[in-house]
Amino acid sequence: MNKLLATKLAPKTLSDVIGQHHLLGEGKILTNLVKNKKLFSMILYGKPGIGKTSIANALVNDLQERYRFLNATINTKKDLDIVIEEAKMYDGLILIMDEIHRLNKDKQDILLPALESGLITLIGMTTSNPYHAINPAIRSRCQLFELHELTTTDIITGLKKALKHPDLAGITIDEESINLIAKLSGNDLRYAYNLLEIAYYSTDHKQITTTTIKNINNRPVFFTDKNGDGHYDVLSGLQKSIRGSNVDASLHYLGRLLTEGDLDSIYRRLSVIAYEDIGLANPAIGPRLEAAINAAERIGLPEARIPLGTIVIEMALSPKSNTAHLAFDAALQDIEKGNTGNLPPHLKNNSPLYKYPHDYKSAFVKQQYLPDNIKNAKYYHPKDLGYEKTLKEIYERLEKLNNS
Repeated sequence: MNKLLATKLAPKTLSDVIGQHHLLGEGKILTNLVKNKKLFSMILYGKPGIGKTSIANALVNDLQERYRFLNATINTKKDLDIVIEEAKMYDGLILIMDEIHRLNKDKQDILLPALESGLITLIGMTTSNPYHAINPAIRSRCQLFELHELTTTDIITGLKKALKHPDLAGITIDEESINLIAKLSGNDLRYAYNLLEIAYYSTDHKQITTTTIKNINNRPVFFTDKNGDGHYDVLSGLQKSIRGSNVDASLHYLGRLLTEGDLDSIYRRLSVIAYEDIGLANPAIGPRLEAAINAAERIGLPEARIPLGTIVIEMALSPKSNTAHLAFDAALQDIEKGNTGNLPPHLKNNSPLYKYPHDYKSAFVKQQYLPDNIKNAKYYHPKDLGYEKTLKEIYERLEKLNNS
C-alpha cells in the first residue's frame, strides 16, 4: 500500500511530537508519566489534525505496552469483547479508542467494569467537548487533556522536518512557500504534510513555489464543521466580538464563516445578536439586519459579503442593551416558580370594571395589571444607552404616575 507522507511522519515517541508544550517536554505531565512508567485512563480532545492519535501511539510505544486500537463508531460489541478477553489473558491492556464520544450504551456497559477494575487503561480521543459529549460514567474514570491548536511556528517546524524525508528527495522550496503552506493549513499539520506532498508530485522538477501551492489550494482551512465544536466556536467568536464592540474581530469571524459558505448559520446568529445584545438600545437594527439578509440572499456569494459586512460593522458599533431579554427571562422565572395568581377582576374578558386607557388624557389611567401576589414585581431595568434612554424616561414617568 502506498502510504501518505503524513502517515510515514507520524511520531513514534513523545519526543517526535510537534507542539503540545503544555503536556510534553521536561517536567510536563505526559512526559513524566512515561518517565515513571505509569499510565492512567485519559481522554485527549481537540480539533482534527492536532495530534491526538500521534500522542496516543507515542505513549504506548514509549511504554512498550500491549495495546489495541478501536473506533467507537466502526467497531462492534464483539470487537470490544475480544479486546477485554485479551486483556484478561495478559493481565491488562491499553485500549486506544477513536471517536470515544460516539460510544453507545451497550458498549459502555461492557467497557465500564474493565475500566473500573483497571483491566483496561483507556486512551480515548475525540474532537468534541468531553464535558458535553461523553458519558459522565466514562468521563469520571479518565483524566481529560485538551490539546491546543498548533501554532504557525509548530507547522513550519513540522514542514522543515518533512523536507528531510526520503519521499521528498530532490525537493526545492523557499521560506515563502513553506510559510504559505503553514498559513493555508489552518493549523492542521496533517493537512500541511498532504499539501506539501501533493505540491512535490505535481511538479516536473520538484521545485515548489508559491504559484505551485496556490494552483492546488488558495483557501485557508477553517474547522467550522457544523457537527463539531469548531463551527460553534467561530459563531461564538462572532457574537462575543459584536457584543464587545470590536469591529475588526467581528469581521474576521464573519469572514471565516463566509469562507465556508455558511450563510444560514450567519443569518440565525446575527438575528440572535440583534435582539439579545443590541435590543432596545437600537431597535432599528432588527429591520436593518433583515434587509441585509434579504439583500445577501438575493445576490448570493461572493457579493453577499457586502451587505453582511456592512451590517456587522453597524452592529458592532451600535449601542448595546440586554435588558429586554433579561426582563422577559425574569418574568418566565417567576412563572416557573408558580408566581402567577388570578388576574385582577377588571382585566378579565368583557369586565365592566376595566378602564379603557384611550378614554383618558395621554392614553393612560392608573389601574392594577399584575396579580395581587406579584403586583409590585419589577422585571425591566432600562439602561441609559441609545434609544433605550428615551424608553427609560417614559418608563420612569409612568412609574411616577402609577405611584402617585
